[in-house]
Amino acid sequence: MSSRVHACEHTVRVAAPAGVVYGMLADAARWPVFLPSVVHVERLDFDGVQERLRMWELADETGAGNPDNPDADAGGVGGVLEGRVGSWYARRVLHPDVRAVVFEQEDAVWPGSVTSGVWSVRPAGETECVLGLRQERGLAVAAADGAGARREAEADVHRRLAQVRRAAGRWEQWDELLLSFEDRVRIEGPAELVYDFLYRIGDWPGRVPHVERTGVCEDVPGIQVVSLDTCAAPGGRTVSTRAVRLCFPHAGRIVYKETLTPELVAAHSGEWSLLPDASGVTVVAAHQVMLRQEAVAPVLGAGTGLLEARDHVRAWLSRASTETLGLAKWHAESTVRRLR
Repeated sequence: MSSRVHACEHTVRVAAPAGVVYGMLADAARWPVFLPSVVHVERLDFDGVQERLRMWELADETGAGNPDNPDADAGGVGGVLEGRVGSWYARRVLHPDVRAVVFEQEDAVWPGSVTSGVWSVRPAGETECVLGLRQERGLAVAAADGAGARREAEADVHRRLAQVRRAAGRWEQWDELLLSFEDRVRIEGPAELVYDFLYRIGDWPGRVPHVERTGVCEDVPGIQVVSLDTCAAPGGRTVSTRAVRLCFPHAGRIVYKETLTPELVAAHSGEWSLLPDASGVTVVAAHQVMLRQEAVAPVLGAGTGLLEARDHVRAWLSRASTETLGLAKWHAESTVRRLR
């Protein structure tokens, strides 16, 4: 067994201005709605230039992502990625003057396994740029599998470039395609009971009317891989989704990213957060959504615009989350009454 450092660098042309692409790279908190593989990004520290992040990501084990093939990025925004959920600590230095982001990330499970590199963006006209990614990865490999590890590192760079290129290529429609909103409910009961209801998603069929079926796998404590069949869509039509949920009981938070989305939704991430006070708790259901523009007419009918689609999706998701919050309220408050 030997330890080696493998460096690789590739570039790809992106149909978006350099400033737009750099802004997307710098704003890592929004990556879950832009990049299919990213589940959640938590900013731990930031001084305006340097930041420390913790990231959760679906490790694509297929090696997809050749930037020369626009359809090879594991399904694009909202596509299904197979593989384990990995967690990384990352230190980044932002250089807006030269449109570069220098990073060093360390595997949270295997400290000492470090990947470092730099994202760079170079203008190529007013509406295009050249995106580059240089990555250096420490490889502890046997001589026999060294070539395979190098191929995996190369494929990882191609995949990341392809994801950014695809998302940034829609920059002119972002204002219409992206929406963020939240629903709140006040509960006169302990936060622990509310969190327990939201955490036990496997018990929702029979308790939450719009949930018909759930499947839950939690091989790693706090990381749930969930499949759901729901009838929350208008008309009572059953919709199947899959999601990764990250559960933080001490912080009273559950964040999630859908890896299989309904037809109208290209990407959907969200969070259940509990804000306790002296007499109860306020529960917030927050959503970040990117619409799938090409599905609007087939699903909602010819002539339907993005504004109507935004209203439709917001009403649909809000209805489902407020129904769930209402039942969490009933669960917590009725339990308190029984205990009294």
